Amino acid sequence: MGLGVYFRRRARWMKYLLAIPALYLCVMIFMGKSSDGGVDSGHDRNSNNNLPVIEGVGEGRPEVPRPAKKKLVYARNAESDKDANVLHAPVPGEDGKTNPDGPGELGKAVTMKKEDLGPKEKTLFDDGWQNNAFNQYASDMISVKRSLPDVRDDRCKEEESGYLTDLPDTSVIVCFHNEAWSVLLRTVHSVLDRSPSHLLKEIVLVDDDSDMEHLKKPLEDYMAKYPKVKIIRAGKRVGLIRARLIGAENAIGKVLTFLDSHCECVQGWLEPLLDRIARNWTTVVCPVIDVIDDSTFEYHYGRASGTQVGGFDWNLQFNWHGIPDHEKQRRKYDTDPVQSPTMAGGLFSIDRKFFQRVGTYDDGFDIWGGENLELSFKTWMCGGTLEIIPCSHVGHIFRKRSPYKWRTGVNVLKRNSIRLAEVWLDEHKKYYYQRINNDLGDFGDVSARKSLREELKCQSFDWYLKNIYPELFIPGEAVGSGEVRNLGDGGRHCLDSASKKNDYHKPITMYPCHKQIRNKGDGNKFCLDANTDEAADQPPVITYPCHLTGGNQYWSLSKEGEIRRDEACIDFAGKDVVVYPCHGQKGNQLWNYNHETGRMFHPTSNKCMEMHTDHKTIKVNACDDDNERQKWKFQETLTLATVALELHAQFR
Repeated sequence: MGLGVYFRRRARWMKYLLAIPALYLCVMIFMGKSSDGGVDSGHDRNSNNNLPVIEGVGEGRPEVPRPAKKKLVYARNAESDKDANVLHAPVPGEDGKTNPDGPGELGKAVTMKKEDLGPKEKTLFDDGWQNNAFNQYASDMISVKRSLPDVRDDRCKEEESGYLTDLPDTSVIVCFHNEAWSVLLRTVHSVLDRSPSHLLKEIVLVDDDSDMEHLKKPLEDYMAKYPKVKIIRAGKRVGLIRARLIGAENAIGKVLTFLDSHCECVQGWLEPLLDRIARNWTTVVCPVIDVIDDSTFEYHYGRASGTQVGGFDWNLQFNWHGIPDHEKQRRKYDTDPVQSPTMAGGLFSIDRKFFQRVGTYDDGFDIWGGENLELSFKTWMCGGTLEIIPCSHVGHIFRKRSPYKWRTGVNVLKRNSIRLAEVWLDEHKKYYYQRINNDLGDFGDVSARKSLREELKCQSFDWYLKNIYPELFIPGEAVGSGEVRNLGDGGRHCLDSASKKNDYHKPITMYPCHKQIRNKGDGNKFCLDANTDEAADQPPVITYPCHLTGGNQYWSLSKEGEIRRDEACIDFAGKDVVVYPCHGQKGNQLWNYNHETGRMFHPTSNKCMEMHTDHKTIKVNACDDDNERQKWKFQETLTLATVALELHAQFR
């Protein structure tokens, strides 16, 4: 072997020997840095150095499970949770903004199963429902600035260029009492982020004596970042109506826009409302109210073709129904404004001067209830127009119960409704009074409200019914009314039925009479009746002990042979006797009542209505003149020789 080859091989081995310790040294240096925190791997779940921040409240703390995806959601510590009424914060994206793929984005549902939660999380889950009557646990997983889809019809987007250029500005008034943090902030941010700056004069938050800590200094500190938001404290519990009046008195915008504290506005919600008012200052406008699910917070919406209008029944309760034919013929496109007899009352815009001209709200109204119908009636009767705008959408959380407590012993809604009837319904007020058994009680002084109506030279309520709401059934045209008492079992049970649309199609039963329609069998004790409590185990349409107070046991027998509860009729299609929306086609809803015999004959089936021996169920069986449970008595009937509706031949 030559010397050259020998030295080359030796040099190669020396390189290998030197490389080994160098490699070892690099490994040790790297591991040392990792262990002492010098390198942030980005996966250390126990580190609190880079936790999300709940806006206006502070840093988050781990950890609450996100049941839907089995991942972790950062949570605040227990003490801060209690103060801020926040269960947990949504995880922000890498740029510090809300994660576009986060829970609830684009209005998607946040789903979870309570059984998948740990003990502490189950308590938070239950507390959220108890305190708010909606799923606060789900709400707090969603960003207060969450995205929503643009739910407007394409034609609405095309019509944007046609809005007037000098639209008035508006003050958005939001009244709240012990509202959840995430829901209230989401309402405010949806207004701030989706309203043109030059049109949004301010947001007026009216605190109706909240006692939760997060609605005190934390809310003030948070809103201090937004100059257009101001907070007004009522100082004592005044209720929604008076809280809104406080907001209106302190607002400076040309238009007043009222929203509830659990809403979300979508893109383009404001301009179409203001455009209608700019064209006519006496026009009161309402957005289409979309539904935010109270459990999942999913945003549900419909197309303009499905827009509904407001109405009311003779219990003076608001209801929704389809656009009547005469209004469909007046409009050219589905996106055109819809004239509505009434409004729901929670979300609307009105010119400030027109609101003052028609007397704002009746300051004799207490807490809430009836104010929406009062404003609807006087808008139409005193020279204005009420419209629903299909191009404006606002989502609203519809709760199944109220989480708030009020003083007991006073029926506030009844008292407000009596004041409403006394001032605006003229001779038609008797139809409401019949439903409360003419028990008016002390409803206060309404002389000032009557004087206002005279000063404004408003139309009569008869004019309103004929020109604005001609499709409403007028009880005065009925040939029988009041309780329908079954004369079996001593006449103690009356026909009773649900008043909620969700209870339509359910079987009718009997209930103790309370002065409505009595069955002649079994001692005149049973009347047609129904429970209106959606949570009740008892079927809502029943025969029930007559209770002499109207309400669910008040019926009208129309000249067409319908047994009506305003817009709902008793219907028999061969199985159960149910309430069903009146269709005017007779058939299953035709009943021939014989005043002399008390028989309720159903021509379509050739049978008669009968109270079952259980004193609850209603049956339709072969007619039997000797069966007392087939005999019924209306509280009031026309004084004819036979108010029989023996017009059977005419109806064929």
